[in-house]
Amino acid sequence: MPIDFQPPPPATEHLQPAANASFDEQYEQARALANSGQPALAVAAYNALLTRSPGNVDVLLGRGIAYTRLDRWAEAQADLEAAAKASPDYADVWLALGNLHQWHDQPEPAIAAYSRLIDLRPNDPASWLARARAYRAAGKLAEARADLAQARTAGGNAAEIDAFDAALTPALAAAVTPQPRAGNPEAALAAGYTWAASLSGSWTDVGSGPRWNDQTASVRHYMQRGSIGFETLRAHRFDQTGYAWALDAYTDLWRGAYANLRYQRAPSGRLFPENAGRIEIWQSLGSGWEASLSDDVLGFDSRVNIYGVSLAKYVGNWYVQLRHQNIVSDGSHSSGDRLLARYYYAGDADSYVEATANRGRSDDPLSLAGGRARSGGGSLTWIRYWSRDWGSKVGVNVSRDGNDARERGLSFGLYRRW
Repeated sequence: MPIDFQPPPPATEHLQPAANASFDEQYEQARALANSGQPALAVAAYNALLTRSPGNVDVLLGRGIAYTRLDRWAEAQADLEAAAKASPDYADVWLALGNLHQWHDQPEPAIAAYSRLIDLRPNDPASWLARARAYRAAGKLAEARADLAQARTAGGNAAEIDAFDAALTPALAAAVTPQPRAGNPEAALAAGYTWAASLSGSWTDVGSGPRWNDQTASVRHYMQRGSIGFETLRAHRFDQTGYAWALDAYTDLWRGAYANLRYQRAPSGRLFPENAGRIEIWQSLGSGWEASLSDDVLGFDSRVNIYGVSLAKYVGNWYVQLRHQNIVSDGSHSSGDRLLARYYYAGDADSYVEATANRGRSDDPLSLAGGRARSGGGSLTWIRYWSRDWGSKVGVNVSRDGNDARERGLSFGLYRRW
């Protein structure tokens, strides 16, 4: 019988079986518990059913799904494999077994289970999409694309398949679609998700002074032609604490072009500018090349403009970008260059390692360095999605200024998407 494998809705009130309920009534109540966000109670209900009907395949399937939702992987696998052995042509069992391995970060067993599912449901596009995701997790992009073609032939949702296909390889996404991909990971999301949230923080050792720290929480909604996010920011520096909020949006423009628009507001105007804005426009140049122009306006006591230009190239699973910036305010001028290299080691658009190197020069007649100072630094960041919904970030950075003052920083982040 069909089983709902979507994430359970919020918990509802406990369902109590009637004293003289039939087996079918108890089974429906167990399913209701599982699908209403109460997997632990569902397991207890399924246990009672197995005492009435040992080895019942439907009950083993239901308890296996409930165990999966409780992250009790070994018990879930035992139930589902027993159900598969007892009823090898039961397609829902193979779907549940594939989901178990996929969510437990075991792509190869997931591929095997989904392959059996496809044997049983060759005309179901969802089966081909499920195996395509497992192939992507295993880094087998050619096989994933072949399954996407089969899903399309079987009548699958064209928009979902197109988005998944574009996200398989950052280089392909940049060359074919105007949507931001590898260069702007927060601007585009893997197929099948429309929301994302993150919580991040960093700590910086500035040497002689107190350590700095900052935190950012954000939530973003993805739509057909772009995305919009809301952020709250906190910073503690120079023995002061500041807060700000921001709206950050990406939108399509003409073919091969997209833009980032941002507005940020800080009530106190202490560590953050009281008002700040940003616009950046990217344009695909073909053959994996991409260029952008940007202007950031910071509303401190003296207005600051940061003008930027960048050139980027997608090469296989690599993304390389060179950015130059000019920082202009009353009586001073600074410039900087940053080289960024990002490697998508898993072969998808989710997990990557990123390294940066930067240098800068400041021409300020009021500075203690005789009006001219130089700086430099670098960073290393690791982003990984540990499951279909959860990811993390770990980063380190170092920098120095013209007076040989050195800073060292550590950053962490947690990501959730749905």
